[in-house]
Amino acid sequence: MKKPRVASFFTGIGGFDIGFEKAEFNIILQCEIHSFCNSVLAYHWPEILRFGDISTINPESLPDAEVWCGGFPCQDLSVASGSRGRHGLNGSRSGLFFRLSELAAVKKPPVILIENVHGLLSSNHGKDFAELLFTLSNLNYAVAWRLLNSRYFGVPQSRPRIYICAWLNDPSAAGNVLFEDRRPACLENERLAFLSTSCQQGTGPIPPKVAFCLAATSGRHTGTDWSRTYVPYRHEVRRLTPLECERLQGFPDNWTKLHLEDVDIEKSDSLRYHALGNAVSVSVIKWIAERIHSQIENTQPTRSSQLSSIKFLTDSVERWPGLQGTKTILGKLSDKRNEETKIIWPKAGLLWKNDFVASNTPPLPAEPIHSDLIEIIEQDRPDSRFFLSSNAAEGILRRVDSQGRHLFPHLRSALEQLSGRAASENSTLDVPQQHNLALLESLQCVSL
Repeated sequence: MKKPRVASFFTGIGGFDIGFEKAEFNIILQCEIHSFCNSVLAYHWPEILRFGDISTINPESLPDAEVWCGGFPCQDLSVASGSRGRHGLNGSRSGLFFRLSELAAVKKPPVILIENVHGLLSSNHGKDFAELLFTLSNLNYAVAWRLLNSRYFGVPQSRPRIYICAWLNDPSAAGNVLFEDRRPACLENERLAFLSTSCQQGTGPIPPKVAFCLAATSGRHTGTDWSRTYVPYRHEVRRLTPLECERLQGFPDNWTKLHLEDVDIEKSDSLRYHALGNAVSVSVIKWIAERIHSQIENTQPTRSSQLSSIKFLTDSVERWPGLQGTKTILGKLSDKRNEETKIIWPKAGLLWKNDFVASNTPPLPAEPIHSDLIEIIEQDRPDSRFFLSSNAAEGILRRVDSQGRHLFPHLRSALEQLSGRAASENSTLDVPQQHNLALLESLQCVSL
C-alpha cells in the first residue's frame, strides 16, 4: 500500500509533518507564511511543494491528499490574549479557518485534522466552536473533538489542546481516531508534579517533574514571568534553552538551529522560542496519525449517510467508554447555534449531521506515557545568557507574592538566594522543605 498523502497547512516548523511521517505518511505539501518557519521547513524538506499565504491559494493548484492537517492561528482565541481581547473566528488570524474550509469545500479531502488552544471551546461565549462544527458538518464531515494533554504522551509539558478530526461521511472513523474502546486512565493529582522533583539537591539543576505550557514568547526576562518554567540550581535560576524547548515539544535536537550567519544569537533564540511555543507536540500528533492510518487501512465503504445520526451517537457512548459520564449530553447543533446564552462545550464529543454527543472525557489515553523534565534538561551548563539576573529574580518574587501564587519550592529558594532575600546561608538547605511541606500535603487530594 502506498503511503497516504498529507497536505500540511499553517505548518509552522513542521510538528504535524514529523508526527505524520513517523506514522508512515507522505508529506506532499506545506503552507506557511512566517519567514523563519519557512526557513526551517526548507532546511528539512527542501523538495516539497510549498505555499505562503493560504488566502492566495487557488484550490485547483492543490494536489490530492488523503489528509489535510494544521493548527490555524490561535491568537484571537487564546485566553492569554490579554489587552488584545479575544476576537475569535472574527479575528484576522483565527478567521483563516474559514479560508481552509473554503479550500476543503472544493477539494473534499477525506480527513481533516486540526489542533488549537483550549480557548476555542469558549471564545465568543462558545459561538465560535458552534460555527466551526457547523461549517465542517455542512461539508458532510463527521466531526470528533477531544482535549488532550501532551504530558500524557511522552513529553514532560502540561499542554492541553483541542484536537478535531473531521472525516468525510464517516462518523465511525472520526470517533475511532480520538476515542478508544477502553476508558482513559484515571487522573492522579496533577499539581504535585509542578511542585516536586526527581532530583537530589546538589550543584546541578533541580527542575520540577513537569513543565508549564510553552508560550510563544521571545524568551527574555521581564521580571513578571512567574508562570514560566525555570530551571533552578542551588543559588541560580535560568530559563529553558531552545534545545530543551525542542525536546519539550518532541522535536529532534537542534531542529530549529539553522546556523544562519546573518542572525545574531539573541535574535535566533527569540525566533526559536516563538516558533516552538506556537508548535504542536509531535508525540500527540504521532498518536493521532497512527490511528488515522489504521482507519484508512481498515475502514470499508460505509452507509453512513443512511444511518440515523441520533441512533449512531447513542450507541457511541457504549462503543467509546470515554464518552460515558454523569455529564454526558446528547443535543442538536442547530439548537446550540440558536441559543442566546453562553454555550458550555464539553471537552470531547462527536458530531454527525445535526446531532452530537459530548462529555468531559479525561485528556489522556488508556495507556499514558509519563516522562520527567530532568530527562530533557541539558547536562552541560548552558551559556550565561540563559541565567536570570538578581533584578529579574526579585521581580518574579514580587509578582508571585502580590498575586498569592505558589512556586516550585526549589525555585523559590534559588530566587530568594539570587535576589538577596534569603535570611542566611545556613538556612538555605531546609528552605524548600520548610516552605512547601504544608502546601504539598494540602494538594494531595487536589487535581487540576
